[in-house]
Amino acid sequence: MSNEKDAQGNDAKLKRDIGVLAAGFLVLNGVIGAGIFGLPGKLVEQAGMFGPWLIIIFGAFIITVAWTFASISSFFNNTGGPVAYANRAFGPMVGFQTGWLLYIGRVSAIAANINVLFNYAAYLWDGASGETARGIMFFIIIGSITVINVMGVKKAIKAINFITLFKLLPILLLILLALPHLTPEGVLPKDLPSFDQMEGLVLLIFYAFVGFEGVLVTAGETKNPKKTIPRALITGILVITAIYFAVSMTYVNVVANGSGDTPLVEMGEILMGPVGGVIIIITAIFSILGNATSIVIAAPRMTYAMAEEGSLPKWFGQVHDKYKTPANSIVFLGVLAFLLAISGTFVYLALASTLARMVAYAICMVSLHNIRKKADPETLKNATNLPFGYLIPGIAFCVCIFAISQSTEEAWRYLIGFVVLGSVLYFANMYLAKKNN
Repeated sequence: MSNEKDAQGNDAKLKRDIGVLAAGFLVLNGVIGAGIFGLPGKLVEQAGMFGPWLIIIFGAFIITVAWTFASISSFFNNTGGPVAYANRAFGPMVGFQTGWLLYIGRVSAIAANINVLFNYAAYLWDGASGETARGIMFFIIIGSITVINVMGVKKAIKAINFITLFKLLPILLLILLALPHLTPEGVLPKDLPSFDQMEGLVLLIFYAFVGFEGVLVTAGETKNPKKTIPRALITGILVITAIYFAVSMTYVNVVANGSGDTPLVEMGEILMGPVGGVIIIITAIFSILGNATSIVIAAPRMTYAMAEEGSLPKWFGQVHDKYKTPANSIVFLGVLAFLLAISGTFVYLALASTLARMVAYAICMVSLHNIRKKADPETLKNATNLPFGYLIPGIAFCVCIFAISQSTEEAWRYLIGFVVLGSVLYFANMYLAKKNN
């Protein structure tokens, strides 16, 4: 398939239906999934009253990563995100592996999140715990999200907007109802937790912020992406940090001795009675659906971009004649996510998914220098500014390296396996391309 671009180097085959608000919702839904419904309890268990303030600290670290991505994204109009960044900076092989690692991480996240969704659904329906019922519902949910995405990014964005409304309003209501319970002692703790207490919790908080990179991949379908995506990234991370902090702070003050397993369900029952718990369970289901939908919007654009760059077979780059979406890549993702969800292998894939993302993030952080060197003067002038030179990307790179250093030996084995598999696919495609020519 030909690599069609318009006069500005944009993807001419894809419709630009994603505006600033929709891009912001992609960031929110890419990050806020199941984690917000379990994180407050873990914070209290391991860091006590100081737990919510860790959100602010780690939010500040994450903003350096997002800010660097915002700057990098302002050099690009085309679909691909990190795939395109690493490709331009270091060549097609590194670009492919960067995209491949992020892709694997996001596919496994869909499988994991859909399983978590049914753990919440089991509170309302006993049948949700049965293997047959789960398999059927996996097919219906993943299939529906896949079909919506094939039918057009505008329809997918409408679904995201609808889901975002229904998942954020109950959380905001919970925060408002909890405000009268705040006390000076609960807001400003006297004692700091020891580092031993926070061991493990550090990564939990850090990992709760990943997923925002999905919006980068949709640049080819975003209106004025060089300005829209940086705004969505920075604003989105600030809003996410504020929501995490507010939820955690109110939980600390409302729930005296929480179990930590379903903290917001407990909080909802305390503030609104039994109906409050039901509302939070339904909210959790909507939240996870929103997260899965945002992944299905973003992840297929990675394989589409890799096909456009010639790193994957052209089949992945085919665009639906009617809907103007990368239909083959979307269907492939849906099938793979369904197989992972029903097989249970998502648990093992998840062990390496975050490590894979951190490695990909780190590659992108160091790609900025080469991207700036290769940019034309006008693009360089209009790019998102980073004050203090390379200080912010340097901090962001250190944050990624820290996360990588905390990974287990088992996670590294899976990561190496993914890299080997990706390399086989890449070189097999290169061989077939040469043979056909």
